[in-house]
Amino acid sequence: MRGYTYRAESGVSVARARGVEIPISPKKTYEVLNAIRGLPVDRATTILEDAIALRRAIPFRRYNQETAHHVGTGPGRYAKKVAKNVLQVLENARENAEYEGLDADRLFIKVAASSRGRIRKANMPRAHGRATAWHEQTTSIEIVLAERKEAE
Repeated sequence: MRGYTYRAESGVSVARARGVEIPISPKKTYEVLNAIRGLPVDRATTILEDAIALRRAIPFRRYNQETAHHVGTGPGRYAKKVAKNVLQVLENARENAEYEGLDADRLFIKVAASSRGRIRKANMPRAHGRATAWHEQTTSIEIVLAERKEAE
């Protein structure tokens, strides 16, 4: 992911943050971002903190084969590592919004996107002098916050 995928319209004030090539699963990141997209920042933060504390599972809609069902969620997982990294990027976006002068009470997640990063390649030593290829996936995360318009 080079740069941001979202281009704001002229005159619209948004706050953005990115996490580049984080060593987390792209599929789990996709599901976590789907769970928080469009929500107010406070509610999204609560959902991520509950997932980290293993109180609430993140619903998995797409990548859910052989995934256990949880009460009130359906098929889902406690994506703890992903939730920690997404929460960190969300906090950075919130700080950027405060710096931009946006109203913190009216912020919502306008864009929550992820893309696959580079694959880190290494070898895992095996018995009798052999080795097995070992690949670590990375993911890039982009979060854009905007102010919710007043109901007129």
